[in-house]
This record gives sequence, C-alpha cells and structure tokens, in this order.
Amino acid sequence: MTLSAPDAAPLSVLWPGALGRPRANYRVSQASHATSRRILLSILLLLLIQGTSAQLDPVKNFCRRFGHQTALIDRKLYVDGGFINYNPLSQYPANYSNTGLQYHDLDTPGAGRMPQLYANLTKNSSIPSVSGGTLWADNINKRFYLFGGEYYQQPPSPQFTLWSYDTLYNRWDAVGQPAQDDIAAVSWGAGVSISETGEGYYYGGWKSNNTVPGWAGPPVAVSRLVKYSMDTDTWSTDVGPDSTGRAEGAMVFIPVGDGGMLVYFGGVQDPHGNGTWIGQPMETIFLYDVLSSKWYSQNATGTVPPMRRRFCAGATWAPDQSSYNVYLYGGAGISADIPGFDDVYALTIPSFQWVKMYPTDGNLTGEYPHHSLTCNIVDKAQMVIIGGTFPTSDMCDVPEQYGFHNADLGEQNREKALWQIYVTNLTEYAVPDPIVSAIGGSAGGGATKTAPPAGFASPDLRVLMTRKASIPTRTATRSITTATGSPGQGQENNNNNKPLSTGAIAGIAVGSAAAALALGIALFFIIRRLR
Repeated sequence: MTLSAPDAAPLSVLWPGALGRPRANYRVSQASHATSRRILLSILLLLLIQGTSAQLDPVKNFCRRFGHQTALIDRKLYVDGGFINYNPLSQYPANYSNTGLQYHDLDTPGAGRMPQLYANLTKNSSIPSVSGGTLWADNINKRFYLFGGEYYQQPPSPQFTLWSYDTLYNRWDAVGQPAQDDIAAVSWGAGVSISETGEGYYYGGWKSNNTVPGWAGPPVAVSRLVKYSMDTDTWSTDVGPDSTGRAEGAMVFIPVGDGGMLVYFGGVQDPHGNGTWIGQPMETIFLYDVLSSKWYSQNATGTVPPMRRRFCAGATWAPDQSSYNVYLYGGAGISADIPGFDDVYALTIPSFQWVKMYPTDGNLTGEYPHHSLTCNIVDKAQMVIIGGTFPTSDMCDVPEQYGFHNADLGEQNREKALWQIYVTNLTEYAVPDPIVSAIGGSAGGGATKTAPPAGFASPDLRVLMTRKASIPTRTATRSITTATGSPGQGQENNNNNKPLSTGAIAGIAVGSAAAALALGIALFFIIRRLR
C-alpha cells in the first residue's frame, strides 16, 4: 500500500497515518472584509493561546511529550524540542512546541519513583526548537550536538547551523556551518553518536519546507549518510546501502567488526524519490562498517515485527559479546488499520533473529500504542523510553512520572518482568531467557547460534561478525572540571542570562495575565462587532 508522505508536526490525537499537520491554503481578497476579520480573529486567538502556554510549566503541568530528541551524559538524560501536551488535556488540547531544555536526574527519584524532571536549563529563542532531529552525545567532552529536525509554525533557518550544548557550564554554542554544500537539515532520519570515537551519524530523513528554506513540493526522503567528527569539527557524507531514500527508521551502534558497525532497520522508503512512501520490511537489516565505509545487507528471521515507523531502539550486548541485542519499542503503523504499537522486540546479532519480548499474551500491537518517542540505554542494562503520542487515547502519559518508562532489558528482577521502576544501581546486562532460548548459552553469554539459519549474505560480513571492535582510548579536547552550582546556573553563548529575581518573575506573571486579559477584551468586541 502506498501512502502520501507526512508533513511536519504530528498531532497528538490523530491516526498516525496522517501524522502531518493539516495545511490550510488561505486566499484573501481585498474585497472580502469578513475573511479579513476571521483571519484577525485567528491571530488574536493564537496570541491568546501562546500567552496561556507561557504560564504553563513543563514539569508541574506535564501531560505528555513527543517528537523530541534526547541525550544521556553523566547520569542526566536531556530532553530537547518536540511537542508538549499540558494537563488537563481537555483544557489544553493543542500541541505546544517545547522551546526549553529539560533533563531527568537518573540519581534522583521523583514522586512517581522515576527520575525527577527539571526545567531550569538555559535555552533562549535563538536556539532552534525542532522535532524529529537528533542529539549527538559526546560523553568525553560533556556536550551534545543538535542536528536535523523540522521547524513548527515558523520557516526553517535560512542557513544551517550546528548547535552544541555544554553540560558542564549550561551554555549553548553555535559551532558553525559546514563547508560542504550537501550538508543540510533533514528530519525524522536515524541518528546515533559514538562517544568512543567522537563521531555522529545521521542516515536518511525528510527534506521538506519545514527543514529547507524555499523548498517547493512534497517532502522527499534522502539516501545519504552524514558523518560529523566532533574533535576536528569536520563533515563528510557517504552513500546509503542503495539509492532509495528512507526515513523514520532507527539506527544503533554495536562494537562488532574491526571498528564497530551501525545497524539500521525499519521506517519507510521513498522508492521513486517523490514523497510517495511505502513501508520498509523489518526483516531487512542494513549494516555499515565504520572503518571501511561499506554497507552490508542481511536478512533476519524469527518473530519478525510488523512494519513500523517513528519507533525507537537501543543496543546492548552480552558480557562476552557473543550476542549483540538490539531492542525496539513502539512506533506508528504503516497502514490505516494499525494506528501504532505498544510492543518490544529484540534483534539478536549475529544470528539475526527477531525475538518478541512484550506482550507475550498474543496481543499483536499492545494495549497503549504510541510513537514519536525516544529510547536510551543506561549502563547497558536498562532502556529508558521517554514520551510518545497516543493516537487512540487522550489520557496523559503517567504525569507523576513525566512520561518516563523503563525496561529491565535482562529481566533481572524477582518477577522476571520487562517493565520495571528504574533502578539506579543496575549496571550489568544479562541475556534474558527469551533470547537465550533462541540463541543458546546463558545469561552471561556463550551463545551457540552465531550465524543466521541460512548463512550470511556476504563472506566479509561473516568474518567481521567474529571480531570484537578495538577502539583506541579517546581523551577530551578541553579541560574537564566538575561544574559548581546547579545545572541551571549558566549562560547562553556570550549573553548574560542571569536568573530572574522574584520581582521580575512576578512582573512577568502580571504582564502575561494583563496581556491575556487585553486580548480577551479585544476578542469580545470583535466578536460583538461581527454579530
């Protein structure tokens, strides 16, 4: 089945096959005073809504979030961009752009026994607030880089700029523009960073009028692989596994082969390069050898997941690296009859078998399907899932936990259950029973099935799968000191963003209320005049 390509911002209560924001083509005639008044009314309503949203708190009023990007550095999970729904959803049904930067402290449990969410970090209006991008984490230099993503209710930046956030000093820095003309922002591609080598990768994604200034026509998926070297601030591009454009899949890094490999799967493909997309079969696994810059394709078997897009994934491996296990969660369906998924599968490599981890009761899609979320592996043992939009429900996403969910990947708990409260001191991965049943061995490794049932598609890939990556130790390119004070005490580039005084906060609150009142009065008289 072929569907038209999605537009920019997903709506939280719509079927995900129509993830794009509906477009309204207004034609204003000089003689149409009624139309002009309606437009003026819309503008005033928008301003009133924005004034209201400015007073809402992403922590206290949290309902759910989606379309964001995350990075894990030093026990803090940073959440940037995307959209927020505020609580109660019945009163605030709109999708508000998340213009701030928040973080979960993985060592500080909140009221819901999950890591506490904080919203006291620096981010002013000069920093893009996008959805469908990626954060390349550099755990050595304690910073992350914002790449890709699409703009909402505003045109994309006329010139692509890479931004970096310094986690030690709570500061954003403009890294600059790439020298190459072929480096441009795209959205909903697959991004992954390798801190051990200081590299960020991004495969595929959509080019559209929400990412590229002056873009005309439908969104089009690209087929290239972008690479950014953090230590040298250099860019390069490479071809994909073929010439087909792809988007909305997932890519992870595993330390196999001589220097490690990228593993890509899922999402959609744009075979004709015109924005008309179809699903990407989940049994087709693409692997990129980072040392040789060579792509491989391998067929996977087992309990293959249904095709999906806008899901999330993370990778971990057995202590002896006899198996590398890539976990996926959720996602949006490809066809209209499947709004989304609430399930977990594991792709175990090098046997390339899919294993269904949840639900195990025969339910195909799960009880609470959602998509446009993020996954982060913590200490190889747990996978944190943040947010997601729910196409079949208008309920909030566990607001006391701020949409924070946790999977015990090795099921190392008394119930041998996958879903668990986050544990701060779980730092080792154990291969869970369902995967052991598929590949042999034990919780500590020792897999006996180390090749696909029908063999490898490439002799070179067969050899690489027997090797463990040897990566030289990387050192920081700057002085790394322990930051003093709270994470919220920083500044933006060279702009002195000092904490607001109590009087200033009160003034802003009063001013916002006064502005909202004035807009309300204006709306009253305009509506009265129209009648």
